Amino acid sequence: MKAIVATQFGGPDLLTYTDIDQPQAGPGQVLIKVEACRVNFSDIKTRRGSKGNGKVPYVPGIDAAGVITEVGGNVHGFTVGQRVIAFPKGGAYAEYAVAPANLTFPISEKIDFLTAAAAPIASFTAYQLLADVARIQAGETVLVHAAGGGVGTTAIQLAKLLGAGKVIGTVSKDEKADVVLKSGADHVINRSAEDFAKKTLEFTNGAGVDIVLDSIAGDVTEKSLDCLAMFGRIAHFGNAGGKSGLIQTKDLHASCRSIRGFSFGIVRKHKPEFVQPVAAQIIHYLEEEQLNMVVGHTYKLADAAKSHALIEERKNKGKIVLIPPHSKLNQSLQM
Repeated sequence: MKAIVATQFGGPDLLTYTDIDQPQAGPGQVLIKVEACRVNFSDIKTRRGSKGNGKVPYVPGIDAAGVITEVGGNVHGFTVGQRVIAFPKGGAYAEYAVAPANLTFPISEKIDFLTAAAAPIASFTAYQLLADVARIQAGETVLVHAAGGGVGTTAIQLAKLLGAGKVIGTVSKDEKADVVLKSGADHVINRSAEDFAKKTLEFTNGAGVDIVLDSIAGDVTEKSLDCLAMFGRIAHFGNAGGKSGLIQTKDLHASCRSIRGFSFGIVRKHKPEFVQPVAAQIIHYLEEEQLNMVVGHTYKLADAAKSHALIEERKNKGKIVLIPPHSKLNQSLQM
């Protein structure tokens, strides 16, 4: 089968489109014919070798949508031909991928494969950040950093679905503002050109925000405390900025504010049972067309390196989806 293989750690040019052996489903697994898979920022970090625990060669990709073609032993509730979204074990940038049955979720015909592929990491992460980590309450105000990306555009929509009174998004470039507003944000701030904490306080009449979703870290985390209301929560789930933030304990206890860390990868690895109710809720939103997966770019699987370069140049808007050569999506999408 065709797949993308990273033979060593480094730049996007080290992603090779090649032939490898098609995997088989083992006990507790299903084999999926991939119709589409998403490019996530964690794929970039893994390719760079910055996660520290990777091994080469490997097939990138952590979520995909497709059709089950083989069911392994000790698997119940799945059949060949079933449409699913899943978190593959051995990489999603391929024509076929093996996934654990407990991290595979059926979807109906109401959800097209482009939407399905764009959904898992972004929507599951955003939902858990808001509902479980930050414990959003009706009427609260939410600040979403990196709001123009995959998790950001999804988090804006989910915040409104979960009852947020106001959502503010920050971006790194003015050209990303439009996708943030279209996703439902009430305000957008270019944090490269403006003091986002000051502007946030203006937008909230000095009260600050109740929740901050922070995947950047560094001074963004530090400055987020300048506009975090009493009893506010920062949900921290990444370090895209490459630096750690320094937090003073005096900024927390006296105001009853808190910072909670989250990694959906750790949840999948150690608490996969937590994912099932999240999947059910997200699939419901998608079927009812209450949640729109903002797909900003589609690439052929062979052009995966171009998709990685786009993210590293901070030119991506919304989600990026790769389409394998056999996918039916090739008939309807111009890439």
